[in-house]
Amino acid sequence: MSISNTQQISPDNSQDVQAYLLGFISVAAFAMTLPAAKALVGQLGSIEIGIFRSVLAAIPAVLILIFSKAKIPSFSQIKRLFLTSLGIVYGFPILTALGMQYVPVSHGGVMLAALPLSTAIFGTLITGTRPSYKFWVVAVLGFLVVFLYSVVYSGATGVYLGDIALLGAVVLAGFGYAQGGALSSEMSGWKVMCWTLVISLPILLPVSIYIYDNEAFISLSVNGMMALGFLAFINSLLGFFSWNRALALGGIQRISQLQLLQPFITFVFAIVLMGESWDWVTAIVCVVVVGLVYISKRV
Repeated sequence: MSISNTQQISPDNSQDVQAYLLGFISVAAFAMTLPAAKALVGQLGSIEIGIFRSVLAAIPAVLILIFSKAKIPSFSQIKRLFLTSLGIVYGFPILTALGMQYVPVSHGGVMLAALPLSTAIFGTLITGTRPSYKFWVVAVLGFLVVFLYSVVYSGATGVYLGDIALLGAVVLAGFGYAQGGALSSEMSGWKVMCWTLVISLPILLPVSIYIYDNEAFISLSVNGMMALGFLAFINSLLGFFSWNRALALGGIQRISQLQLLQPFITFVFAIVLMGESWDWVTAIVCVVVVGLVYISKRV
């Protein structure tokens, strides 16, 4: 009897471990979004950053689809891929770049604290799954903990223009994440991201040609080029390979709660790369958030 139970339970446990591991790797990559976008402020405009990171990511996406001989998505899937692109190809990249022109990295973490809740809400609306009320209690509690901590940490007061842009980024990213995660139950997560970029090229290419400024690109600093490359090839492409797979394996609502850790990882990057200070309160709150993520998994 015990052997039978073990055989039935082990695959689920293994799938959960894989989902959370892939999700954490992706969240760690996404945590570099604000620092990388901040590094490009003053060198490229927000629309340039958002568009060019997607165009650059689309180049290897095309090659991957060609060499893998990927099947062309159905018309229904193409429509959903387009909806996904509204959030993760256009909305989030452009609006986060715009927000970083007005607020510091740590302040940006305040608004991104709402991203897990946004993703969970859209995941419920899109997939029709209904998590228990306990899950929503934990999800809202996790949001409040991270939000309040982020406010105190960054010393944020009042409403900035950058906050409005970041709020839009949170809404659109949650929508795009949920669409991509739902679609990843029908096709591989890497295919979802590659096709999302490829079907966006008819819009991305003309816009990129129109806004291209040769002088601005020639004068890009080394840090600026590295930041743009990271945003393109890691954040806009490879990071979504593992993220979409994680959402499909572990469920959009559950895996989305890993994003509660994103502000803390962002703060770590800000400390290492930008010389911001670290304190024990950060470590303690991070442990609390890890506990809430675990509870959300259980409920």
